[in-house]
Amino acid sequence: MKRVFNLLVVDESGSMAIIQKQALMGINETLDTIAKMQKTHKELEQHITLLTFDSSHKRLIYDNITADMAHKLGCNDYRPGGATPLYDAIGMGIAKINAQTSDEDSVLVTIITDGEENCSEEYNLDMIKNLIGKLKKQGWTFTFIGTDNLDVKGMAADMDIDNHLSFSEDAKGTEEMFKHERMSRERFNLCMASDSAMPEGSYFKEL
Repeated sequence: MKRVFNLLVVDESGSMAIIQKQALMGINETLDTIAKMQKTHKELEQHITLLTFDSSHKRLIYDNITADMAHKLGCNDYRPGGATPLYDAIGMGIAKINAQTSDEDSVLVTIITDGEENCSEEYNLDMIKNLIGKLKKQGWTFTFIGTDNLDVKGMAADMDIDNHLSFSEDAKGTEEMFKHERMSRERFNLCMASDSAMPEGSYFKEL
């Protein structure tokens, strides 16, 4: 059975409070989608690692659990506050998954933020870019989702991420973004189940 590792790295810094309810709902819907993919494609074993972060913590809500073990997050599981150690959170998440996977596994990394890096201590941009470049060569898929007040395309390119999506930081924009992401995730799993790789940079393209 082929294993699919879903790494979700979600910003929990203070500015995310504007869309706290929608972000929480979107995370839960994403978890539901992964569970649905487990049922739809029985030959794929779905694993979930969910990491939320701000300047006071990098918290593994789920650490390599199977999709059937995930439950919905409640209000106390996602409480925005603090600054944005984006590179440290990405680096920690990648290191976790890298230690748990083999060359035969598929890895999908989803990064969601509404702010730029501002307080990482362990990783810098060059380290993250080199890590991502190396893992892309091993078949990992990376996606970067950011609010439209950011240069999302530029930030993604700086980290060597081909798949990027920007969204409006309000209730409607956040809901639409998570819907787009779920549809893309379903298409990704369809490709994995049929052993056909998604063309590079096409994750968010609507076919």
